[in-house]
Amino acid sequence: MKQNPKTVRMWMIICFLFSSGLATLENDRDFKMCGIWRHGNSSRNLKYDLRTGCEKIEISANESTLSIRGRITAKCTGSSSIDLDSNAPQNQSHFCVFWEPLLDLLIVEVNGKNHTLCEPKGLQGSCCTDLSQGDQKNASVFGIVKGSIRGDIIRDDAMEIYTFAGGSINCKEKFCDEASQKSRGANMIEEVVMKSGTRGHVDLPCAQSTVIEMEEGFKGLNLTLPAYPSVAPNMIPSVYLPSCLKSATKIKSKVVCTYYKEQKLFQRGPSDSILLDDIVGLSVENEIIENLSEPVRIRFHHIPLPANCSGRCVSWDTRRDKKMIWRNDGCNTLKINERETECHCDHFTYFAILVQVEHKATVRHLEALTFITAVGCAVSLVSCLVLFYWLCKLRKGKKNQTSLVHRGLVVAIFFLCLFFILTGTIANVGNSTVCMITGSLLHYSLLSTLCWMAMEVFHTFLLVRKVFSSTPPWVFYLGGFGLPALLVGILLSIGDIYGEKKIVPSENITSPYRMCWMLDSDKSRLAHYIINVGLLAVVVSSGTVMLFLVVKEIRNRPDWKKIHVAFLSIWGLTCLFGTTWGLGFLDFGPLSEATLFLFCIINSLQGFFLMLRYYSLERIKKKDDSSSDGSSSGSSKQHMLQHTHENS
Repeated sequence: MKQNPKTVRMWMIICFLFSSGLATLENDRDFKMCGIWRHGNSSRNLKYDLRTGCEKIEISANESTLSIRGRITAKCTGSSSIDLDSNAPQNQSHFCVFWEPLLDLLIVEVNGKNHTLCEPKGLQGSCCTDLSQGDQKNASVFGIVKGSIRGDIIRDDAMEIYTFAGGSINCKEKFCDEASQKSRGANMIEEVVMKSGTRGHVDLPCAQSTVIEMEEGFKGLNLTLPAYPSVAPNMIPSVYLPSCLKSATKIKSKVVCTYYKEQKLFQRGPSDSILLDDIVGLSVENEIIENLSEPVRIRFHHIPLPANCSGRCVSWDTRRDKKMIWRNDGCNTLKINERETECHCDHFTYFAILVQVEHKATVRHLEALTFITAVGCAVSLVSCLVLFYWLCKLRKGKKNQTSLVHRGLVVAIFFLCLFFILTGTIANVGNSTVCMITGSLLHYSLLSTLCWMAMEVFHTFLLVRKVFSSTPPWVFYLGGFGLPALLVGILLSIGDIYGEKKIVPSENITSPYRMCWMLDSDKSRLAHYIINVGLLAVVVSSGTVMLFLVVKEIRNRPDWKKIHVAFLSIWGLTCLFGTTWGLGFLDFGPLSEATLFLFCIINSLQGFFLMLRYYSLERIKKKDDSSSDGSSSGSSKQHMLQHTHENS
C-alpha cells in the first residue's frame, strides 16, 4: 500500500517533536542534537572516528554518509562504518546524537534504531561536557535539515556540518550538584549507577554505591556498604539481601545498594523529629520490589540516643504516590543495642532512622532557661553570703531561733545554687563516680532547702500560736539537715539512682544538656515522685496555709497599711514558706512555657529576694525605732507580731 507523501511527512515531524520533547524531559543535562538527514536513494552508512580529549565534535551528512567525529570522550576510542537500512521514506531519515559525558556514552539513533558508538565504562571524573555550537557549513541539496539542540531548532535549511566545542569539568561533582537540586535527585543517582555498566563499588561525592548481579541460585547476601573517607569503619551501614529477591523469570538481576550522606537529596522529617545522618537506598533494575516474603535487613550504626528519644525505621518511597514523605509502612524496627538499630522491610526504596522526641520529656528553649537559672543562682550565691554574714553579725551573742532557722535556709539555698551551677560542668568533664556523688549532693541540697522551708513554716506556727518558743535547736537541725541526709543515704544504698542525666531540647536533639542528677530509670522516677514531689507538695500546701494565717494576724497593724511594708512582708513570707515552688505544678497547658520561665527566674533568685527583703525591713525597723518615743507595745500579742513581722 502506497502512503501519501504529505501523511508520511506529517508523521515524521510529529515523531521528531515528540521524541525531542520526551528526551528533554527525561534528562536535560546531556547533549542531544537531532535533525532530518536528507540523502540519496543509494546505500547509506554511519561513520565515526572518536578520540579521547575535550576539543570538539563534528556532525556532518552528505548523500550517503552520516558522520560523527571528534575528541570528546574520556576513554572511548575507535573508528568504523555501520551500514544503515536503505528503506527510508522520501529520501530522508530522522536522527539524534546523544552524548552522556558522565558515562562516556555516545549513541546515534537513526529512524528509531540505536547505534551505540561508545559503551559506558563507569562514571567518569573528568569529562567533556557543556557542548556549545561552533562552526557550520551550508549544503546545496543533501545534508541536515531542521537541526536542533534539545528540541530547539538551530537552522531550517540544509547544513553539511555542525560543530560543537566542549569544556573539561569534574563530571561527578557537577552531577551531584544537579541531583541535589532535583526533587528526585536520589532516583537520578540510582539510574546513572545502573547505566554505568559497573559491578562492585561506584564512587560519587554524594553517594557510595555497590552494584551486585544476582544470578541463578542466589542464596542471599550480607554486605557492608562502601564507606566515605570521613566515616569510621564501625559506623558503616550493612545490608542483608534475602534469597527471595531474585526473580525466577530472569537469568540475571542487577541490584544497587547506595549509601547517602547528603540529606539534602531527601525531604526532611517532621518538625519535631530528625533524621540520622545515614540513608540507604536499595533498587533492582527495571523492577519494583515490594511485599517480600523475607524482609531485607538494614543495620544502622549511630551514637547512643538520648533517653527521651526513640528511633524508628522509615522509608522514603517516591514511586508509590506523589507524596514524598518519610513513612514507617512495611518496616519493623529492631533495637540491637544503644548504638545499633536494624530495619526489617518488605520493599525496596530509601531507608533511614527517624528520631522522634517524646514531647512529655522535651524542654523548649532549654539554652535560655539554663542561662537564666545560672545567672539567678550566681546572684543568689552572693546574696546568701551577704545575708548569712548579716544574720551572724546582728544576732551575735543572742540565742534567737528565728535567726537560726533563717541561717539554716540560707545555707541550704547557697549549696543548692552552688551544686546546680557546677553540675553541668562536672557531667561533661568528670567520670561516672564523680557525677553520681555530685548528683546526690545536688539532691541533698534540694531536699534540705525544702525541709528548711518546712522549718520556717513550723517555727512561724509556734510564734503565732505560742508567742514564745522553747523548742531545742537540734529539732530544727534534725529536720533541716538530718532528714534529707537520711533520704539521700537510703537512695544511695539502693543504687542506680544518681548519675548523668541528659535533657534534650526540642530545637536541637543532637546537643543535649548534661547534668549530674537522678537517672532516667524506673527506680529514680519512683523516688522522684515519692520524695521530691511529695515533699514539695507538703511544703507548698502548708506554706500557703501559714502565709494566709500570718497575713490575717498582722493585717490590722498600723505599719501594715504602708504599701511597701505589705509588699515586702507578703513577698518575703512567700519565699520563706516555699510557695513559689508551687509554680512547678502549673507546667501544663498554653501557659506552660511562661510558667516555666517564671519558675526559673523566681526560684533561682530566692537568695537575692530574701537578702533584699531582710535589708529593707531592717532599714524600716531602724527608721521606726529612731522616730518612736521608746514606749513598749504593751501586750504579748503585739510582741508576737513584732517577731513575726521583723524576723520571719
